[in-house]
Amino acid sequence: DFIKNMITGTSQADCAVLIVAAGTGEFEAGISKNGQTREHALLAFTLGVKQLIVGVNKMDSTEPPYSESRFEEIKKEVSSYIKKIGYNPAAVAFVPIS
Repeated sequence: DFIKNMITGTSQADCAVLIVAAGTGEFEAGISKNGQTREHALLAFTLGVKQLIVGVNKMDSTEPPYSESRFEEIKKEVSSYIKKIGYNPAAVAFVPIS
């Protein structure tokens, strides 16, 4: 079971890399109320992972490709959520990847 394995690994981690898809619709699904992005960030914090890195994946599929405004929009929304659960967004690195 994926969630069981993720919890086992996360509970032993010092740092987590949260991968977020930048594609239109994909990001919105992950950050929605019951989305996996929210679920995984919350689990990481709850299980004691104090350091977080966010990889914004599929930047080549944004319109236009590698859109800085799309990256900033995602960064703003993820920062808002992770702050609510206890992370300090200023201490979280956001990395655009493809």
